[in-house]
Amino acid sequence: MIKRYGDVPKSGQAYTRRPGVYAILHRNGEVLLTHQAVPSSEIQLPGGGIDAGENPIAALHREVYEETGWHMALQFKFGTFRRFAFMPEYNLWAEKICTIYVGRPTMQMSAPTEPDHMPLWMPAKNAASVLGNPGDRAMMESFARLAL
Repeated sequence: MIKRYGDVPKSGQAYTRRPGVYAILHRNGEVLLTHQAVPSSEIQLPGGGIDAGENPIAALHREVYEETGWHMALQFKFGTFRRFAFMPEYNLWAEKICTIYVGRPTMQMSAPTEPDHMPLWMPAKNAASVLGNPGDRAMMESFARLAL
């Protein structure tokens, strides 16, 4: 069973399974996060949903670039969790299956191409405290314990 973080599923609510990939991108004691301003202000691990037919690693590279403007080098798979959430941008109740990878940012190519996103550098030891969902926080806390 994949560990759940956050809200318990609402009784009677149908959820669509939504696989996604996210990255802990570290360099020199800092991590690269993304600030999403809309639909609500939240700091997140960069990443997102895997499109139909898309390879998960290709999706991770695409999402990191869209949300931060950075290219990345993948290092290893770190963990997986699930959470149940309403996604207002899709009008969707989702069971999000979140696979977390560790990587290194390699080169900033542009500003984010995803609207309402901004890259944010933060010391790895402080990052968990600002992340917007409990699964991201737990993964960052685990990573920080190993990396620091």
